[in-house]
Amino acid sequence: MPVNVPWTRLIRFESEEDVNIYYGEPIISTSQLDLGRLEKSQPLKAKKITGNPLDSSCIITETVLTVRRLLAPLARQDISAIRCIGGNYRTHLDELSIPPPAFPCMFPKFPNSIVGPGDNIEIPKIAQDDQADYEGELVIVIGKDAKNVSVEDAYDYVAGYTVGNDMSARKWQGNFTSNCIPPPQAGFSKAFDSFCPIGPCITAAHLVPNPQDLSLRTWVNGELRQDSNTSYMLFNVAQIIQFLSQGTTLYAGDVILTGTPGGPGFTMRPPKWLQHGDKIEIRIGNLGTLVNPVTYA
Repeated sequence: MPVNVPWTRLIRFESEEDVNIYYGEPIISTSQLDLGRLEKSQPLKAKKITGNPLDSSCIITETVLTVRRLLAPLARQDISAIRCIGGNYRTHLDELSIPPPAFPCMFPKFPNSIVGPGDNIEIPKIAQDDQADYEGELVIVIGKDAKNVSVEDAYDYVAGYTVGNDMSARKWQGNFTSNCIPPPQAGFSKAFDSFCPIGPCITAAHLVPNPQDLSLRTWVNGELRQDSNTSYMLFNVAQIIQFLSQGTTLYAGDVILTGTPGGPGFTMRPPKWLQHGDKIEIRIGNLGTLVNPVTYA
């Protein structure tokens, strides 16, 4: 059983009433399930959550607030680690002419890279020379501390899922090796400020009975670039958690990006790099759409 949280969807937001930041449960109808696609004419309201939102003891209060702005669904200080899995879709490996790895290939990002829905992805000057790229990915949110977890028990540690974008600076990244060990500069090239957008909300794990059957699509300026399904992962959610927790504690609030399917800009001929003013939209199953503009900082 997944972590028993009282909410179905968790948001973090700035309120219209006092401009303070809160965690909350959005008050939405069936037609509003995609929080990333809400029109400005549709004001979003939420019930304030008190306590640790990833703990079963947190309380959904009757205090209703108006959402002024959606933020990343977890604050940077509430995330101790961001782990990313590379080369986890055969379609992506085929683009790179790399055989599938024998085990999940992990590299880190850092909390400074976290931003939320609608936030600018700021491409730094050292990555503005035809190399900025996107990667739509399913994100696992750990709900309780996990260490040496078995595949069979792995889902017991999941609070929920969200949508992520593993932004990358390809020239700084370097190349995958034949056994899919992450490139030597993966941590540097993928961890600039704002290079890990997540959101628009965290969907509770009990609403995602099969995380291995979620459509995953990415658009840039309305052009469909990635069109796949999480069923094509080489290592599934449980296998990833089992592997990463060996001898290492995954803390509540940690997030895991699970890899991207075929279709990143650098694999196209000619490559399609992100430019100032572009808009990236990533939609995964019933988790919502993550929308971010691109700016050259």
